[in-house]
Amino acid sequence: MTLLGKQKAPSPAIDGAMLHDIADEAVAAFNSGRQVPSFSVRYPSLTVDDAYRVTAVANGLRIAQGYKSVGRKIGFTNSRLWDEYGVRAPNWGHVYDRTVHDLAAPFQLAPLTEPKIEPEIMLGLAKAPSPGMDDVALLSCVSWVAHGFEIVQSIYPGWKFTPVDSVAANAMHGALLIGPRHEIGPRKGEWLRALTSFEIELFCDGRLMDKGNALNVLDGPLSTIRYVMDLLARDIDNPPLAAGEIISTGTLTRALPVKSGESWTTRLKGIALEDAGMRFC
Repeated sequence: MTLLGKQKAPSPAIDGAMLHDIADEAVAAFNSGRQVPSFSVRYPSLTVDDAYRVTAVANGLRIAQGYKSVGRKIGFTNSRLWDEYGVRAPNWGHVYDRTVHDLAAPFQLAPLTEPKIEPEIMLGLAKAPSPGMDDVALLSCVSWVAHGFEIVQSIYPGWKFTPVDSVAANAMHGALLIGPRHEIGPRKGEWLRALTSFEIELFCDGRLMDKGNALNVLDGPLSTIRYVMDLLARDIDNPPLAAGEIISTGTLTRALPVKSGESWTTRLKGIALEDAGMRFC
């Protein structure tokens, strides 16, 4: 049987010029207050692998503008968010010297677009991890651990995007607000236990908004290093993890909208880190 009617023309393959066009637009929108239509609608053939090539091109463009990549943010490690955003796996983006701040009040939300707050654990790499490392070995690569917030944003109106769009938008990164950094030191056993068992509560203006725990981010924050390391091992366009990088391991609770004038705080239980607090303006 022959089907009648006009058939849809296949989408053109993504070439280098298209990747550069997407990267140019993504960089222009990054932390500028601008939003753009989703790339997946305009470039239906765009794959996740293509989107990571966009990441590499966009990173080069930002470096040319004076940015310095100082680490990676790992997104969607919390599977509680997958149905809400239509994703099925974590991703990663660059963290830059211009997007990292100490956890100190107040923080100016503008010009981030549709910002949301994510309480996270941050890890500082003393040396590059290697494939096949278990958590004990991964912890030996970590020099410090901290707690703070990532502020994520959507360069796409209404937070409407696909996994491809998220990667192309630097994994929705906006800012990273880092609290006091604690050296791992000789207490490796305590950190290993805490990083798979602690609990957290998230408050806005004193009102409890959500609860979470260490295992909301894959198998705990350390396991996110392994995940992104494995992704990068198959990626010929982006650099592997390196000593000195900051790793932000993903939200421990739901990602919630944040507005100027609000004060957000956390309460931690079972880990030797300070609670976080931030007022936004």
